[in-house]
Parts: sequence; structure tokens; C-alpha cells
Amino acid sequence: MVRLTPEVIENAPQYLNPVGQYELCLRDLKIPLIENLGATLNQFDTLDLTNNDLRKVDGFPFLPKIKTLYLSNNRIASIAQNLEEYIPNLDTVILNNNSLQNLTDIDPLSTLPKLAHVSFIGNPIAMTKDYRLYIIHMLPNLRTLDFNRITNKERELASKIYKSKSSKKNKKKQTQTNTFVPGEQLTKQPTSRLTKKDAEAIKKAIKEAKSLEEVEKLTAMLQAGHMPNLNSDGNNTNSNGSGTNLMEI
Repeated sequence: MVRLTPEVIENAPQYLNPVGQYELCLRDLKIPLIENLGATLNQFDTLDLTNNDLRKVDGFPFLPKIKTLYLSNNRIASIAQNLEEYIPNLDTVILNNNSLQNLTDIDPLSTLPKLAHVSFIGNPIAMTKDYRLYIIHMLPNLRTLDFNRITNKERELASKIYKSKSSKKNKKKQTQTNTFVPGEQLTKQPTSRLTKKDAEAIKKAIKEAKSLEEVEKLTAMLQAGHMPNLNSDGNNTNSNGSGTNLMEI
């Protein structure tokens, strides 16, 4: 195992690759993490980190010249957030044969504004249902995925499926937010007048209320700071001690 030191970077092969990009080759070194890349002085368009021991895509300094990352045959299981702050012009990332388990593991790549080509062949996520459509949805600027061109039909299908899922999720969340639970507000009343016994009696009165109007009236009184007089059975009691129902409050 070799640390990625400035000395290793200085002695690594450097050349103009077949696509005309200036490349730094850091292959086959069993590097455990990305570090010290500031020593490259932002001179390279491509970094080849194939066949190492990387676990996470992170550790980049500000390298605006980087356009291509080769990261195949590592052990990468996660991708750092905010990569756009360090490698904002990344166009291509090859992550074949790594350990990305969940589709959401690729979400941090969605903030890279110029990312057009990605490949995840050989990762567990590539066997996931709707894998290709999810990637297309999350990375809308992609032109190729796994070396295959993305078609307009795939874009339309991805948009339709995930727009529908997003709409259902938001609707469910809104429904849960608007659901009224009798007695729920009792736990939010910051008052020292309410003893445990009082609280139990009030909860019982709300639970046994015969209409929503009764519940609303009792809850409104509590929220306004007015404590109704309840007997041990949870019924409202007037000043003479006689019982009355909540509709008379």
C-alpha cells in the first residue's frame, strides 16, 4: 500500500493521452485515499487512479482543469458531497467495478454542472431495478451511461416515472402533516398548571368526545390557556360541581 505523497505524484508517468488531454497516471499503486493532489499544480486534464484501494471519492483540492477521472477497480462505496466546489469542470468519471450499493450513493454527482459521461458497470447498483432510469433522472446533463448513448425516449420515461414518484411522496407527506390527532397539542402546552392527573383526564375527555366540535372547543380552550374543570371521569364540571358535557363549554 502506497500513500499518495507529493513525491509519488512527481514521479508518476505524465503524457498526452489519445484524446488530447494531459494525463497523470497513478494506476496500480494500492493507494488507500486521495490526498496531496495540490502537488499537481492543476496541470492535468485527466487523473488515472485505476486499480487502487480507494474507498471514497473525496480529498480533492481546487482543480478546475480536471475533466476526466478514471476510478475503476477500487473499493469505492461512497462519493463526497460538494465536489463541484473542487472539480467543477469534471466531464467524465469512470467508476467500473467498485462497491456502490444503493442508487442514492450517486446523488452527490448531481451537483457537477458539466458531467456528461459516467459508467458504473460492475457495481451492485447496476443490478438494481430502474438503475438506468434513476441515473438519467438524477444526472440530467448526461450524454452517455455505461458507454451507451442516452436516448430521448429514456429521458422522457425517467422524467415521467420519477416525477410521478416525487408527486406521490409530497402528497403523502402533506397528508401526514395535515392529519389532526386529538390530544396531540397537549404535549406542547408549556404550563405548570397542568398536572399529570389533569392531563390524563383531559386526554380521556377528548378521546370520549362525541363530535369533532367538542374536541375543537376543548383544544381551543387549552391553547388559549383556559383550564376546563374536569372531574375524575374526564367530564366538564361547573362551579357547583355538577357535570355538564363539552357542548356547554
